[in-house]
Amino acid sequence: MTEITAKLSTALADRYQIESHLGEGGMATVYLAHDVKHDRKVALKVLRPELAAVIGAERFLNEIKVTANLQHPHILPLHDSGDANNFLYYVMPYVEGDSLRDKLNRERQLAIDDAIEITRSIASALDYAHRQGVIHRDIKPENILIHDGQALVADFGIALAVSHASDARLTETGLSIGTPHYMSPEQAMGDRELDARSDVYSLGAMLYEMLAGDPPYTGTTAQAIVAKVITEKAPPVTATRDTVPGHVAAAIAKALNKMPADRFGTAAAFADALTNPAFAIPATAAPAAETPAAQTPKRRVAMLAAAAGLVVLAVGFVLGRALAPDPPLRLTRFTVGPPDSSSSITGRCCGRAIALSPDGSQVVFLVGPSTNGPIGRRDLDRLTAEPIPGTEGASIPFFSPDGRWLGFYMDGRLRKVPMGGGPSIPIADVQRVDGASWGDNDVIVFGGPGGISTVSAAGGEPIRITNAEDGVRHVHPHMLPGAHAALFSIVQGNVETARIAVADLETGTIDTIGYGTHAEYASGYLLYSGVEGTLLAQPFDPSARRATGPAVALLEGVQISGSMMPEFALSDQGGLAYEGGGTGGFGETLDIVTAAGRVSVALPEQGNLEDPSFSPDGGRIALRYGNLGNSQDIWVFDREQGTLDRLTVEGAFNGSPVWTKDGRRIAFASNRSGEDQIYWKPFDGSGSAELLLQSGYSSHPASWLPDGRTLIFNAQRGDTGWDIGMLTVGDTVPTWILATEFDETQAQVSPDGRWLAYTSDRSSENEVYVQLLSGEGGRTQTSTDGGSSPRWSPDGGTLYYVSDGTLIAASLQTDPIFRVTERAEEFSGVTDLNSQNVNYDVHPDGQGFLMIGQGGGGGGRQVIWILDWLEIVREMETGR
Repeated sequence: MTEITAKLSTALADRYQIESHLGEGGMATVYLAHDVKHDRKVALKVLRPELAAVIGAERFLNEIKVTANLQHPHILPLHDSGDANNFLYYVMPYVEGDSLRDKLNRERQLAIDDAIEITRSIASALDYAHRQGVIHRDIKPENILIHDGQALVADFGIALAVSHASDARLTETGLSIGTPHYMSPEQAMGDRELDARSDVYSLGAMLYEMLAGDPPYTGTTAQAIVAKVITEKAPPVTATRDTVPGHVAAAIAKALNKMPADRFGTAAAFADALTNPAFAIPATAAPAAETPAAQTPKRRVAMLAAAAGLVVLAVGFVLGRALAPDPPLRLTRFTVGPPDSSSSITGRCCGRAIALSPDGSQVVFLVGPSTNGPIGRRDLDRLTAEPIPGTEGASIPFFSPDGRWLGFYMDGRLRKVPMGGGPSIPIADVQRVDGASWGDNDVIVFGGPGGISTVSAAGGEPIRITNAEDGVRHVHPHMLPGAHAALFSIVQGNVETARIAVADLETGTIDTIGYGTHAEYASGYLLYSGVEGTLLAQPFDPSARRATGPAVALLEGVQISGSMMPEFALSDQGGLAYEGGGTGGFGETLDIVTAAGRVSVALPEQGNLEDPSFSPDGGRIALRYGNLGNSQDIWVFDREQGTLDRLTVEGAFNGSPVWTKDGRRIAFASNRSGEDQIYWKPFDGSGSAELLLQSGYSSHPASWLPDGRTLIFNAQRGDTGWDIGMLTVGDTVPTWILATEFDETQAQVSPDGRWLAYTSDRSSENEVYVQLLSGEGGRTQTSTDGGSSPRWSPDGGTLYYVSDGTLIAASLQTDPIFRVTERAEEFSGVTDLNSQNVNYDVHPDGQGFLMIGQGGGGGGRQVIWILDWLEIVREMETGR
């Protein structure tokens, strides 16, 4: 049980007993609970803390009363609501059954009669509520429950209550009401006065999806979907499913009109049209209206320019300050690209990828066609970025207080390089760095295994300041002015329970400030991460080491790195640089590459992807969705059915999926008990996860031997760094195959079980090596100019690996000796994670590959540079 859940259980013990966690919604966390007084199961929904703080208990509870008065057979009623020790909650019946989203995930397209009946039931509920003056505002499949074949609308009035209670301050939470796929154009534009026709639009979009299999508008990002909602006409549902009756298609088209006046005036009228075979949309008699093809080039350019401006404005409103009563500030912000067109901005597993100089004149970020790229530098007075020599393979950049030096972590060492030019200088040998900061006393504070440490920037032995308990990490430190104390994050299991703390660097005393992660201080404010990429700003007194006022949401959609860190950086002069894109990993599309070309697999959920792996029969793909919601989980994609099913639900990190030889289970790494440990679980979710290996170090599965019972894994251990071990299922003590002073990772066993391929940095940079699994004989270097991520072909005659973003095929001879007979380039654009992960896979038939693509036409991630973020905060504070 998490700390938050434990506190909630205590606060509600006399009324409700929490039994389990059911899931996360856009505005609330949902629990299955037992109603003590009435002896019944209920769904207990608790508003997110940052949302509750903005709304206030009295206002929310007053506004939510309207929901209690809605009584309709297709509306899920409100049982109770209240405030328990600052937890704002509401209680609804627990319905055993599926949501409409669950049904669509299984069936994708519903029978036409079933879809119409569901829609008519929902329309009946909406029409009743509209006549009571209540607009739902968030109609979507997730809010429709199917119980005994009947549709029930859940959370009715909750969005309205939140909107009214929070007024313009809703945006301070980083949350928006409505879901882009089903959001009406006027809602997407940020209109605050919505009427029944907005819900009619959402219902039409949902019926469209029930019949066509997809919503009327899709896209890789929320911004892209909103842009289409505002500017594009939805294709007719018959374009996808020609068996839809003409009157049903016409009714949907009318419901999806851009202008509310052109839609049905009521939900009841929409429902009636669905069962009226005579219903049709009158043909237009306006011959002067131009079709897109008939428009002159000048006219089309003008319309596109106007639409582009509208989209930029609308996206900014709906995803940022949609409900703000005043015009948006004219901020100085712009994007920063990588040094050249072949590069992209990249992240790392263990720290941020971006830093600002103290005077705000320079931004640095990690770049490259893969994560082996150098650190790029962009000056404010220059139009382009340039790489910093000597930083290839670096991570976690941070500036000295005077801006003359840049610190970073590379090859097991903290290092620094002069910004004016020159070679890098080692500072200290460090096993791992989880964030670093340089104080004005020339001392560096950094996170690592066991706690927070300090070291002189001139070099020396690190000094441990804090000692983290088992299963707890002290990470992301940031030096406060005066260098006597440092902010840092305390992370145990799920990142949602992470806390911000201050460590006294002289005494080691720790004071906890509140919930959040990756806190930095500048110009009187504490900036830290909230949920799902929301960046919060809170007044803070560094001398007293405490917050002095409430937090406001500064930005949303900030990229979350693989270590659950928001990618942003501050300067002392009011500058802010961040990566846009919200939750993330290293790619956005799942691509199949064959001799015929490269095809992206259409996934039913959008998100950043990592660790793809074919099942033994090639019919399924296991992969990690990097931080969907507030965690990184393993999902299984069924290629034939087109369904995506979540396999893991515990812990903030689950990754490195490896299928068993029989295809029945998936082994994976999870931090659910603290440090990454190895578990396995049936791929179809039919059983619970079982612990395969528990140790005091981070462990990740890598490859199974042909016997199907012996697992090769990677582990990060003490002084030897990353090692390769072997464990037979049922044993508790592994056998170590490679344990040297170098890092050996990404272990892969050949199909016949004789050979072991792996990546090692023994040659000062990563190369791929092969040796006998038995350990007899020597090793053979397979790559020639840097390499990693080895994968065997099914017949064992070819070893693939990645070199500088290109997939190389090494043809092999194994008898009488092992040697490479030929190397050939397969294709480029492969992301090399430079860790225990291998970010592509070979199809079991050897005729194709699975890899992660960036999506959106390339270009990678972009850094957004804001020169005056303080103005945003001050405007919010004075505008309350």
